[in-house]
Amino acid sequence: MAQRIEELPQRIEKRIELRAPVGRVWRALTDHREFGAWFRVKLDGPFVVGRVSRGWITHPGYEHVKWEAVVEKMERERLFSFTWPHARSLDKAHYSPDYTGAPRTLVEFTLQETPAGTLLTVTESGFERLPEDQRQEAFRGNESGWSEQMKNIERYVAGGQ
Repeated sequence: MAQRIEELPQRIEKRIELRAPVGRVWRALTDHREFGAWFRVKLDGPFVVGRVSRGWITHPGYEHVKWEAVVEKMERERLFSFTWPHARSLDKAHYSPDYTGAPRTLVEFTLQETPAGTLLTVTESGFERLPEDQRQEAFRGNESGWSEQMKNIERYVAGGQ
C-alpha cells in the first residue's frame, strides 16, 4: 500500500486583536511609509488600487529582495488586499528580482472593530498556483513570516515600533 504524503493547507490565516482603533490599524496597513516601518520594506510610493507597488525589503539578511505587489482592493477601514509573486529562491546566491511569470498569492487584511480595539485577520491564499517543488517551502516560510508580522504590527500600533 502506498504511503500518503501529507498535503499542506492552501491558505494561511492569522488573527490578532490589537489595542488600537480601526482607523489607526487601517493607516498602519495602507500608508506605504507606515506599512514599511512595521513590515520592514522601503516602498517607492503610495498604495494605489490596480497599480504595482515596488520597493526593497529592509529586514536584515533580505535587503537584496525586491518587493512587488499589485494592490487589489482598499475598502476603507475594512479590507486591504494585494497579490505578490513568489521567487524560486530568496537565497542571495540564487535570487532573481525578475518576477515575470512568477506565480502569485493573494494577501488580504480584514479589520473588524472590537470592544478592545481591532481584530486584524491576515489571509494568504493561492499556494496551489506555486510549482509543487516550491509550494511547501513557500507555505512554511510565509506561515512563520506572518506570525512575526502580526507581532510587528502589534508593537507598531502600540507605539513600540
